[in-house]
Amino acid sequence: MIKKISLPYGQKSIEVNIESNNIAGILTPPKTTADKKNDEKDIVIKALAEPIGSEPLHELAQNKQKVVIITSDHTRAVPSKITLPLLLAEIRRGNPHADITVIIATGLHRGMTSEEMRARFGNELFEKEHFVNHNAYDKSSLTELGTLPSGSKCEINTLALNADLLIAEGFIEPHFFAGFSGGRKSIFPGIASQACVNINHSAKAIADPKSITGVLDGNPIHEDMIKAARMANLAFILNVLLNEKKEIIGAFAGDTDKAHRAGCAKLLADVGTKAIKADIVITTNGGYPLDQNLYQCPKCLSSALMCAKKDAVIILAAACEDGLGGENFGRMMQEASASVLLKRILATPPEQTVSEQWCVQRFAEALLSYKIILVSSLEKSLVTAMGFLYADTVDSALQQAYEIKGKDAKVTIIPDGVSVIVKGK
Repeated sequence: MIKKISLPYGQKSIEVNIESNNIAGILTPPKTTADKKNDEKDIVIKALAEPIGSEPLHELAQNKQKVVIITSDHTRAVPSKITLPLLLAEIRRGNPHADITVIIATGLHRGMTSEEMRARFGNELFEKEHFVNHNAYDKSSLTELGTLPSGSKCEINTLALNADLLIAEGFIEPHFFAGFSGGRKSIFPGIASQACVNINHSAKAIADPKSITGVLDGNPIHEDMIKAARMANLAFILNVLLNEKKEIIGAFAGDTDKAHRAGCAKLLADVGTKAIKADIVITTNGGYPLDQNLYQCPKCLSSALMCAKKDAVIILAAACEDGLGGENFGRMMQEASASVLLKRILATPPEQTVSEQWCVQRFAEALLSYKIILVSSLEKSLVTAMGFLYADTVDSALQQAYEIKGKDAKVTIIPDGVSVIVKGK
């Protein structure tokens, strides 16, 4: 019997057709949906009314004139049309005359365009509020605060540091080397300098056994991040959990570390799942916005690797409508074999880390152990130049995989590789 399985891809979905007898398992998070239109808003309001480890935001905002809110950029699915108005209302409840600036935490990504801001925040908010793109490459806009556990300088956006009250919104999902997204990541790498982000993401840090999905304690990358958030005086966060429809199903507000850890614990309980080993693993980067480029795709790859048997074939479906991503990432992925790239990266001292090499490092590691078939909008010549196998559909990729592993090969499907935390390799 043929089973049709839907996979998120860009802003739509695609299907893979697979014989039931070949399926080893399908790993998905719980399918939780909002029951009525106001549920998402109500969830956030309740979280703001019951902050974790902090006074309510409207109390913190009293007598605070300069207020800065950090929000996520176009590569993240933060539902700012819901969350940002509620944060603004809470601030103005405490101080109706507060001077509020919204900084977009671009990290090392490009800045958002006006059109992208309108789409993310809505026309009314875009016209009314003051939005600023962070620029990690503009040294004149940064202030050094001291030294992080990694030895890196902590250089943070000066506009945020000059605030009387600094808060951040975001969402929590599994992260392939920081453990989880959200919380402290709004500061570091969100509004940090290129130089200190590079050191935090060095080959040594990425290779640490605790720099993996679902781990905070002992994770050197997280330790830098939480230290930076404290140094920057990040006073309050609002982080949400999202389901497969990008709807809000949970919200955590309050102290930067305590509220974030509460959200991470809930997420781990909801989406943690045991690995199902197979000869072939199919995964995606969860569709838009995380599959806009290939640079983001090691996130889903980490889940697939947990389910891959020795010499397995991995099928990765990501639209990549914005191309490869960063300039350094694209250049490095094409300039040498996986073995040469990995050797070169591992020999690079932390202070000489090249931006985006961390994703090249994770791809190179995987390509040395597994054949990876990439299904995307990228040209075949480009895909093969990076060491991947090419397929124009998931069905054709699956046929290629069967040719390599045999027609009776077992297949594990992870429809959204970013939304699950796979344990027990």
